[in-house]
Amino acid sequence: MTARSTRCTTAAKTRTSRLAAVAAIAVAGSMLLTACGDQTEGGKTEGGTQTGAASSNAPLFSKLPADIQKAGVIKVGTDATYAPMEFKQGDKIVGVDPDIAAALSKQLGVKFEFASGTFDTLLTALPTGRTDIVMSSMTDTKARQEGLDDKGKKVGTGVDFVDYFTASTGILVKKGNPQNIKSLDDLCGKKLAVQRGTTYEQAAKDQAEKCKKDGKPALTFESFPTDAEAQTRVKAGGAVADLNDSPVAAYIAKTAGGGNDFEAIANKTDAGFFGIAVDKKDTQLRDAIKEALDAIIKDGTYKAALDKWNAGDGAIPAAKINGGS
Repeated sequence: MTARSTRCTTAAKTRTSRLAAVAAIAVAGSMLLTACGDQTEGGKTEGGTQTGAASSNAPLFSKLPADIQKAGVIKVGTDATYAPMEFKQGDKIVGVDPDIAAALSKQLGVKFEFASGTFDTLLTALPTGRTDIVMSSMTDTKARQEGLDDKGKKVGTGVDFVDYFTASTGILVKKGNPQNIKSLDDLCGKKLAVQRGTTYEQAAKDQAEKCKKDGKPALTFESFPTDAEAQTRVKAGGAVADLNDSPVAAYIAKTAGGGNDFEAIANKTDAGFFGIAVDKKDTQLRDAIKEALDAIIKDGTYKAALDKWNAGDGAIPAAKINGGS
């Protein structure tokens, strides 16, 4: 179960685990998307927008919907604060997801144009047409598929996911692990920091209920707009841990403060899928992306994109549609 963070800083995902509160957040309201430059090979960036023609010679170009073929672009909503999955270097979004998108681009013959927004508003942009897909370390859950909020209330039409990666919960603690945290159960009686709108916000709620049911001291948590803010709270001692996706927690532990700020504990028993979200009515686009993903898994460019960021442990053998639970 991965969560995803609301990111626009380089050290922020879970979202989800990002395996983060994957309680199908479909929050109403507008999402401000900022174009973030060329994310695929073969396109040129001018003023933050890709230029260049689509390629009808690409193997799977004909599989795309006609409007995507004509535009030559797939507009991607993301929250670029979730290193190493997606984050900004200067005005460019880089990371695992953009590199996978670059490989998909060669199969489909169109560019993937990433724009960054707040994580808990990304799904609401799909029905409006502001974006065509969401690729943001988003955990595939039944709730998101069905458009349900964390209370099971219908708040949207839901989405389909093309699953492309697996991650488990990562527990990010201060360097030296002063509280000797080894599992989620060790968090009873302590305070967590999590990113709002991620599956990890829901995970914190679930663990708080478990602590209560088991007769252990109460677990409390605080939710923040970005995972970077949750990290800051842990570093300052205001919380003992931040829940995150395992590859993200590992990356933060390795890089933040030169590797001196945090440690990461992986809870590998709860691995779940990250999915590329597509509006339910866009089945042709969904199926084209799945076919392209299977192609790059077969030709090795998918694994190369993961290995570049030391994320190979999350590789899957084949694409799935709505494989989340």
